[in-house]
Amino acid sequence: MPLALVAGASGAVGRFLLPRLLDAGYEVVALSRVPRADTQPRLRWVIGDLDREVPAPSAPDAIFSLGPLDGFARWFARAALDGRPRVVALGSMSIDSKRDSSDAGERAVVERLHAAEQELAAAAVRRGSAWTVLRPTLIYGAGVDRSLTPIARFAMRWRVFPRLPGARGLRQPVHADDLAAACLAVLGHPASHSRIYALGGGERLGFDAMLERVRASLPVSCLPLPLPIAAARTMARLGWAPAAAVERLERDLVADDAAARADFGWAPRGFVVAADTWRAP
Repeated sequence: MPLALVAGASGAVGRFLLPRLLDAGYEVVALSRVPRADTQPRLRWVIGDLDREVPAPSAPDAIFSLGPLDGFARWFARAALDGRPRVVALGSMSIDSKRDSSDAGERAVVERLHAAEQELAAAAVRRGSAWTVLRPTLIYGAGVDRSLTPIARFAMRWRVFPRLPGARGLRQPVHADDLAAACLAVLGHPASHSRIYALGGGERLGFDAMLERVRASLPVSCLPLPLPIAAARTMARLGWAPAAAVERLERDLVADDAAARADFGWAPRGFVVAADTWRAP
């Protein structure tokens, strides 16, 4: 029976990847920083921190990194592992969308992501392991994401919903379950070895239209709270809003995922949301 180690297993993508791995016949070791109960056969949770110590199995067949890439790359470079585990790691499209950001902190994140990808690739080459990095766009769908779910929950709590008329930069939200399917799919496609893929959802829509679809999915009525793009720019100039984020409201942040479609059959769903999209399991 093949063995998979999953780092970041309790996050948005991990919540969908674990059952997919079990259905595919894997024994799964899931890494968490807090204690969790083993609720299913062939699934074992272990407590560990990639920056300190991880009680990982010595010879996994596959390793999935679903959390911060830099911490995983450092761990993988030094971990005592037997064999040549297949490695699939999530990066971020921020490496492209924030490369020329006016915010020094965001540019530092880009540098860190780029360095992590290089370190992971180098460590995999030394071990003789095949590796793949997936760079998703905006992730949603598990009720634990840090992008759209906080907006939805704010609206449901306070019964007001922010609207940004004029924020027409295209977005391509990608469902966490589609990313979980991609993590599993690349294992069976040698064309994905030593490759980095941009992954976006199956629909491109303006930022303002994306928010409106979130509002329409909520189970409660919310008072619209318009914030025209001109007002957002003024707030940014006054230091009341993050300037770099406001700048991106009118920019297209989408993925060219043709290579993923060709190499491992990437076919994500459109942006269809409902009230349960925003509830954590």
